[in-house]
Amino acid sequence: MDPVAALAARIDALASTPPGEPMPNDAERVVGALLDALERGAVRAAEKDADGTWNAVPWVKRGILLGFRVGRVVPMPDEGAGAAPDRPAAFFDKHTYPPRALTLTNGVRVVPGGTAIRRGAHVAPGVVCMPPAYINVGAYVGALTMVDSHALVGSCAQIGERVHLSAAAQIGGVLEPVNAAPVVIEDDVIVGGNCGVYEGTVVRERAVLAAGVVLTRGTPVFDLVHERVYRAEGGRPLDIPPAAVVVPGARTVRGAWAGAEGLSLQTPVIVKYRDEKTDLATALEQWLR
Repeated sequence: MDPVAALAARIDALASTPPGEPMPNDAERVVGALLDALERGAVRAAEKDADGTWNAVPWVKRGILLGFRVGRVVPMPDEGAGAAPDRPAAFFDKHTYPPRALTLTNGVRVVPGGTAIRRGAHVAPGVVCMPPAYINVGAYVGALTMVDSHALVGSCAQIGERVHLSAAAQIGGVLEPVNAAPVVIEDDVIVGGNCGVYEGTVVRERAVLAAGVVLTRGTPVFDLVHERVYRAEGGRPLDIPPAAVVVPGARTVRGAWAGAEGLSLQTPVIVKYRDEKTDLATALEQWLR
């Protein structure tokens, strides 16, 4: 059997162990094998179909959840079974999910100041992490991406290559339910400061989210160029088109009282599609790398 298929089958079997029953002896080893594969990029928490649809990989998410089930809370850094349980420490977490250990051979630049990359996250060569940033378990961050200060890459979020996550950008994570697709930011996307992208939203390649844009499953996005509205419908997530330039906007609240009060609701608006002028305005300073 293919090694990945064998790993998936074993995780599914372990995940079916009834609550309260002791886990088989190999559970922790199997979780470790999954986390190693995630870090290498050999498996991912979501995959893109030939038609461009992103789907969750449920067995991977079951394996991550299994890691919490078999883990025990320890002081971090963990000094092993002989360490005193009452010793002071800065952090206490499941021993299965310590901060990921990186070396120079990983080719990742982590600037001092409080960044944490959790075990089981894939961070490709050329990624730059400015402090403080956080990349959670199951996340995938593609080559040459910038994760700026106070940015969050949530559990199982999928970030493409050459993406810029600006300061305080929040990319939501999804672990449960296991079939729920995580947030996806495709290649060459610019995510502005204080943006929030949540609930399985897909931002297609080369799109630009201006500072302050918030995208959720319940957010309608108005396209001024094509005069249409993008929404999440049924099992489909909110899907931002390739090269769309999205800015914060507002729409009037209907009703006599709301009109008298001058009320409006926040809503993202696509004002244009990326062109040469946009590329110049959003160009990354390559010498910083």
